[in-house]
Amino acid sequence: MYVNRPRRIRIRALLLASLAMVPSLSPTSAQQNERLLNSTLQTQATVDSASRRSQTTVAQLADQRNDLLADYRVATQQLDRLTIYNGNLERLVADQELEKQSIARQLEEFGDVEKGIVPLMYEMIDALDTFISLDMPFSRRERADRVHRLRENMESSDFTVSEKYRQIMEAYQIETGYGRTIEAYSGSLPVDGEERTVDLLRIGRIVLAYQTPDQSHTGVWDKSGKQWVDVSGDYRRTVADGLRIAKKQAAPTLLQLPVPAAEAGE
Repeated sequence: MYVNRPRRIRIRALLLASLAMVPSLSPTSAQQNERLLNSTLQTQATVDSASRRSQTTVAQLADQRNDLLADYRVATQQLDRLTIYNGNLERLVADQELEKQSIARQLEEFGDVEKGIVPLMYEMIDALDTFISLDMPFSRRERADRVHRLRENMESSDFTVSEKYRQIMEAYQIETGYGRTIEAYSGSLPVDGEERTVDLLRIGRIVLAYQTPDQSHTGVWDKSGKQWVDVSGDYRRTVADGLRIAKKQAAPTLLQLPVPAAEAGE
């Protein structure tokens, strides 16, 4: 227990009073009493010092307890948050595991589909090649090169199956587009036994005509006969007008062009 200053004063006063009440002693006895008093006062000072140190220790321990209590509360809050976070992670991992299993099943199914679609893609390329060979002979080189690239890409590992299929479908769309467009381009054809540069006019897949630059020769493709038929006299001006329209050099207008008769069974 800490002894405050007033109490020490009272103790010293009591000691002095006690000594005053003692009959006069010899000098030796007085010296002994003084030593006793000094020893008592020293003991009291030691006790006071120890009490102060004890009080300081108690205060420090109280501060440490408060700090530890605050740290415990913070740690408890962090633990609660980590528990919630870990629970969320567990649910995410479980969902990802389900997604992984789904992807694995889809890959297996895709492997089965791929086994069936690759042969189909080869058949589609063959059918396109046959169609071009039987069609009107326009842009033959360009169309044949497109089919050749499709065959090469089928043997290449640079393209996925889906990309190869997309390229085939794009080639089919291009061929389909020829049926609803008008086009003029230059080419070379045998005219009067001589290879000559001509202007070719394609109107959909209905009419394919040619005309020499001097307009001395004009002809159309005969589907049934698979050959060029000369129509220089009657349709020379009409084909010339069609070429200008296709080149956007003249406004669109009605054209009277020879349309070969369809083959039997078409």
